[in-house]
Amino acid sequence: MIEKYKGMTVNERLYLSGLMCEFDEFVRTKNVDGLKNILDKVEITDETLKRSIIKGLGLKY
Repeated sequence: MIEKYKGMTVNERLYLSGLMCEFDEFVRTKNVDGLKNILDKVEITDETLKRSIIKGLGLKY
């Protein structure tokens, strides 16, 4: 893994990757698979962390 986003918050990663709007749309439509995919793209690969982020958005993992 390149670790392009090391040391950045999730919001910073989404903004710099250009995926913020897509992420927000997946939250709005409750598309958990889409959210998981975007989190992978911004190098959030740990399943426990992904689960925590998605549940923090009020969605079922």
